[in-house]
Amino acid sequence: MGAGVATEEIIDLFRQDTGYATPRVDVRGAAFRDGRVLMVRERNDGRWALPGGWADVNQTAGQCVAREIEEESGFSARAVKLCAVWDRRRHGHTPPHPFYVYKMFFLCEITGGKPRPSRETSEIAFFAEDELPDLSPGRVRPAQIRRMFEHWRYPRLPTDFD
Repeated sequence: MGAGVATEEIIDLFRQDTGYATPRVDVRGAAFRDGRVLMVRERNDGRWALPGGWADVNQTAGQCVAREIEEESGFSARAVKLCAVWDRRRHGHTPPHPFYVYKMFFLCEITGGKPRPSRETSEIAFFAEDELPDLSPGRVRPAQIRRMFEHWRYPRLPTDFD
C-alpha cells in the first residue's frame, strides 16, 4: 500500500533475508556550549533528548550523528569522539523495542548554524548538568547524560561499552 508495491513483493524481500538478525544503531550527539549540553524537545512525547536517531546506510556513524544534529536542532556539528556504545536493553530505556538496539553516543563540536525546530522537534535548548529537563526515556537516560558531561570534561576517557 504505502510502499507503492504489491504486498507479495515486500514479503519476498523478507524471505530473501536469510542472514543473522543484527542490531539497529541509534546515534546520539552531545554538543556543548558554555558548559551546557544541547538538547531537543521531541514532538512525539514532549520530552527532551540529545539530538539523534537511527543510523542510515551509506553514511558513517559520524556523518549520521552530524546529520541528526542538523536536522533536529539547526546546528551544524562534527563528531570528535565516540564516547559510548551501549546496549539499549541494559540501560532502562522504555518502552522496549521489538528489535535489538546499540546506542552510540558521540561528543560533538558545533561548527555553525542556529537553533531551529524541525518536524521531529519543537524546541532547542542548552542545559547544565544539574538542570536537566524531563528526558525522553526511550532515547536517553539521566546517567547517560551525566556520563557525556564527564567525557566533555575529561576527553581522554576511554570509550564506554557494555
